[in-house]
Amino acid sequence: MPATGSAPPVSRGFVLCAVAAVLFGVSAPLASRLAGELGPFTLAGALYVGAAIACAPFARTPLSAGAWRRGARPLAVAVVLGGAVGPLLLAMGLGRTPAATASLLLNLELVFTTLLAGWLFREYIGPRIAAGTALVVVASVVLGWSGDPELRWGALLLAGACLCWAVDNCVTAELDAFTPAQITLVKGVVAGGGNLAIGLLVEGGPSVLALMFAMVVGAFGYGASITLWIAGARDLGAARGQLVFATAPFVGALLAWTVLREPATTRELVALAIAVAGIAFVVRSGHEHAHTHEPLTHRHRHHHGDDHHDHPHGEGAATPGSALGSHEHEHTHAPVKHVHPHLPDLHHRHLHRHR
Repeated sequence: MPATGSAPPVSRGFVLCAVAAVLFGVSAPLASRLAGELGPFTLAGALYVGAAIACAPFARTPLSAGAWRRGARPLAVAVVLGGAVGPLLLAMGLGRTPAATASLLLNLELVFTTLLAGWLFREYIGPRIAAGTALVVVASVVLGWSGDPELRWGALLLAGACLCWAVDNCVTAELDAFTPAQITLVKGVVAGGGNLAIGLLVEGGPSVLALMFAMVVGAFGYGASITLWIAGARDLGAARGQLVFATAPFVGALLAWTVLREPATTRELVALAIAVAGIAFVVRSGHEHAHTHEPLTHRHRHHHGDDHHDHPHGEGAATPGSALGSHEHEHTHAPVKHVHPHLPDLHHRHLHRHR
């Protein structure tokens, strides 16, 4: 089947991941204001409970038995590592590691995500992605490095948290059995409920007003943000999605400059410029070659008119449902071989042995 010449939904994926980064970046300085009133477990739990509440109305799509069979195991991995173990390691590590070291080490999430996406999840990591990864890490070092502190056990705990989140990123980017809202809801209920229960047990009763505000911050900064990131990463792949999301700390810096009226330092401006350059490499990271699609049945939001969605709708329908616009349902792809520009989205997990 020849290519139709249409491009993959790159713009949609980048926009979704960018909006997710903005929401999370804005939530960071707001959550930091709450850190003095809520303990770390209580704050983390309230943020994720807020995320679950925000996603609940959008997570009511019924699931088939086949969807549960396909998605239960990777969803469990995402919830346990990304929602439970990762935050626990973070809370333990932050109490033992100097702030500058913690800021630097948390960028290992980006590095681990890129490495795992390339080595274990078959995403194509070309020279532009490698350069973009390096630039975003350099930008984070420029922004967060304020000395030469000694690495201790806390640093290893933070590295472990980043590794957990990297696995979470890669798993959820390929988890097509559940909608993004459903994934966020489950992670919010399990992670948020667990952390909040621990916080109430260990840290005592919090301020009700602070707790409610934390849930509001979590609804947007975590619920909406995580849901949008998962949707965007399905178009871009986990590595590219995480690179765009890595701009979130700089969004927080912009908020501090404009809203909180903190002075912008030369270091912050230089780091922002480097990060923008890194994202520019990622935006132009698509590639083109002949590739083969095996038969595939899955569920995700899509539209007709691209190179992959030409299935009919309705009993006896003979033409694709191009007039339906963006919609979501379980559908089957027939085997096909073609050439067109693409990214490692849900339909392009093929190997690149020749590269």
